Amino acid sequence: MGLTPQLRMLKPSLDGLPELALPPGYALRSYQPGDAAHWERILAASFGGDPARFSFERIMQQDPAYRPERVLFVTASDGTPVATASAWHRAGVLEGAGSVHYVGVVPAEQGHRLGYWVTLATLHHMCAEGFWRAVLSTDDFRLPAIRTYLRLGFEPLLAHENQRERWPRVFAQIGMPEATARFAAILNGPVWQPANANAAPG
Repeated sequence: MGLTPQLRMLKPSLDGLPELALPPGYALRSYQPGDAAHWERILAASFGGDPARFSFERIMQQDPAYRPERVLFVTASDGTPVATASAWHRAGVLEGAGSVHYVGVVPAEQGHRLGYWVTLATLHHMCAEGFWRAVLSTDDFRLPAIRTYLRLGFEPLLAHENQRERWPRVFAQIGMPEATARFAAILNGPVWQPANANAAPG
C-alpha cells in the first residue's frame, strides 16, 4: 500500500517534445477492438495484486474521458501489446492539462525503456488534442517510473504537506539527491489544490 495522498507531477509545457523513436522490433498503436484483455493483462502484470481489479470496462470505458484513440499500446514484433499508457483528461484539475493515465509494462519487456516511449506517446497525443501541459499521479515506491517522468520533464506538484519530506526521500532513493535543491521552490512553496477538490490528476 502506498503513502497517501499519491505524489503528483506536472510537466509545465508540452513544447519541444522529443521525437518518438521506439527500439527496433516495437511499434505504437491505439486501442483496437479486443484490446481490453491486453490492457487488463499488462496492468495486472505490471502492478500486481488481484487481476480482477483491472477491469477495462469499469476503469476506462465508463470514464467520461474515454476515447479509444487515447489508449495507447506498444506492441512487440509479433504484434502483442506489451506496454500501455493513456492520454486522459480530468475536468477541473488544471486548465490546459492532459493526464498521463495507467502506465504499465509487462515485466518480461522491462529494460527497453518502453515506459518512457509509451508515456512520451501520450504527451504527443495530448498536444494533438490541444493540451499544453500534463499532470500525473504516482506512488513513492514506483522509483523507475518516477525516474522516467523526471527524464521527460515532469516536476513535483506539491499536493500535501507530507510530500515536502517524501519527495527528498524519493530523490535519494533514485540516486538524484540534487533534485531536492533543484525543486526547492516547489517543495517549500504552497500546497497545490485542484479547482475541483474531488478531481485527481492521474
